Amino acid sequence: MSILLKNTTYINWETLEFSKTHILVEEGENGKLVFLNEVPKNNPDTIIDCKGKFVTKSFAVGHHHVYSALSRGMPAPKKTPTDFYEILKYIWWNLDKALDKEMIEASALATAIACAKAGTTFVIDHHASPNFIEGSLDIIASAFDSVGVDHLLCYEITDRDGMGKAEKGLYETENYIKTQQGLIGLHAAFTVGDKTMQTAVDLMEKYDSGIHVHVAEDQFDQKYSVENYGKRVVERLNDFGVLDSSKTILGHCLYVDENERKIIKNSKAYVVQNTESNLNNNVGYFNAEGLGNRILLGTDGMHSDMLRSAQAAFFVGQGFDTIDFAAAYQRFRNVHQYVKSNEFKGDGDNNLVVLDYDSPTEMNGTNFLGHFIFGLASKHVKHVISNGKLIVQNGIVQTVNEAEILEFTKEQGKRLWSRL
Repeated sequence: MSILLKNTTYINWETLEFSKTHILVEEGENGKLVFLNEVPKNNPDTIIDCKGKFVTKSFAVGHHHVYSALSRGMPAPKKTPTDFYEILKYIWWNLDKALDKEMIEASALATAIACAKAGTTFVIDHHASPNFIEGSLDIIASAFDSVGVDHLLCYEITDRDGMGKAEKGLYETENYIKTQQGLIGLHAAFTVGDKTMQTAVDLMEKYDSGIHVHVAEDQFDQKYSVENYGKRVVERLNDFGVLDSSKTILGHCLYVDENERKIIKNSKAYVVQNTESNLNNNVGYFNAEGLGNRILLGTDGMHSDMLRSAQAAFFVGQGFDTIDFAAAYQRFRNVHQYVKSNEFKGDGDNNLVVLDYDSPTEMNGTNFLGHFIFGLASKHVKHVISNGKLIVQNGIVQTVNEAEILEFTKEQGKRLWSRL
């Protein structure tokens, strides 16, 4: 099976070089792109005329939370939070405890569809459902596979619900990564004791994986770490060997000091920035200074629109960060380097997005970054190709019945809210 994108303006995602070409897209995990000067006489299985449109590599999410997908419009918490810890306790920990099998499936389907329609074909997710742990990752994987979005999943291991739940999280993690690519998920380090931390690192080393963990999202994380472990969060993680893996992802990193920044920069780990979530939780602002260049962008479950995340990182960063057009785009695309360098599957060259970008001004190789920040939006996503397969055509998901799924997600959303 193959797809021909004819009359395209192709944007090389790495060099930003623009070229007029026809593209033959091969299907499959290792499918290639063949650039042609002329339309082939032997017609491919699918032909899409891309005249006046732009084709480039599809997008990827560096940090997502499937479990929050049904939170939109949910009732207010019974107690109004006064700080970040109470936001976790009365909102997010209350929500994730209420999830069951059907709610997890609905959340995953809703997330995968939203990602696909926004141009994303690869998602790194950090999941939590303390009262439905066993099999939760397989449910999410199956939902993503049905839509056609590749993934790198983990379960958020934590001691906050007791050691029994921590052990179940560890078991779910090992059971999953025996057969599928994945990471070892940890909630913020202040909810992970030394025993659980060491067991998680042992799993990381056993399966040549990485740790995916929230780091210093709020000052509370640092305060707890110093008071209980005599060291700051990144120092503690580093002492356990968490940062020794190039597959490790450190989420947020807002309140890291100069020494911690130096440790991160000199390590193999990646940092993922989640600007809008930080704004929503009123925890502070990301600053990349001293962290190095291995910075990804995520949504932290706020939404599934990576163009929006990149633009938010740029605009908010004008007052708090060292970021310009090029840095915003680089962070947006660094996830591909993370996936490729660590030999994860599902983000090959045959993952593409076709943009119907109706700009009143010309877009070309010299001004693309200006359009990336000030013009491009998810509404411009016309078609999406994942592993050489057309999963979104004319803005409509092709792999599943979106209308039926939305009815299912609404039903599960009501069930979830009734438990909050």
